[in-house]
Amino acid sequence: MDEQVVLVTGAGSGMGEAVALLAAARGAKVVVADINEKAAQSVVETITAQGGQAISVKCNVTNAKEVKTMIDQTVTVYGRLDAAFNNAGIMVPMTDTADLDEEVFDRVVDINLKGVWLCMKYELQQMRKQGNGAIVNNSSIGGLVGSAGRSAYHAAKHGVLGLTKCAAVEYAPKGIRINAVCPGTIETPMVDSMFNTGDLSERATTEGAPIKRLGKATEVAEAVLWLFSPASSYVIGQPISVDGGLSII
Repeated sequence: MDEQVVLVTGAGSGMGEAVALLAAARGAKVVVADINEKAAQSVVETITAQGGQAISVKCNVTNAKEVKTMIDQTVTVYGRLDAAFNNAGIMVPMTDTADLDEEVFDRVVDINLKGVWLCMKYELQQMRKQGNGAIVNNSSIGGLVGSAGRSAYHAAKHGVLGLTKCAAVEYAPKGIRINAVCPGTIETPMVDSMFNTGDLSERATTEGAPIKRLGKATEVAEAVLWLFSPASSYVIGQPISVDGGLSII
């Protein structure tokens, strides 16, 4: 990825951080975007300490003005945008569909679905000017299956796959490839928090996956970078599962 310009949202921790670090290690210039400015800057410091190139941008992906500014800043600093991982998202406690608060549903959809759309909107405007680019959206195993108590999250993640497929059809003729990854249960701060609160059982999750372990953020990062690369040049609009086989049982 030498000299490629890569944007990662939600890059202050977890899968986003893993993608940012791996892209930088492979020669990319990375824009580390996160609503947590301190976390984003910490990732930048790690990258630069290892000899890489990166800048941090504070961005609330539900705010169109901030998203546009993020893309404008990327182009101002690095001159172009070659690849983007739209990763920012949240999880909320398990709740029966009938008991889910409207405000919670709106917040989940606003961040996990509208946020992806807003990022794609402005990324695609820049990539369309260039005539090339690659976008990977972070959906989830929750974009492929159903699960009790997760209706808002799964609805949003299913929506991410719909966005991905439609935009992929629109932009493949324009030299822009758009795909998605669908991670299973990955070792991240968000999943650790769910284990700590009892909202998710580590033992049940581990035993339920054919591979009998949790996934690593670096394993998702490898899949994302493959989708960025020419090695996946004929892959368009696909939901790539990185879930230890959980979605096939």
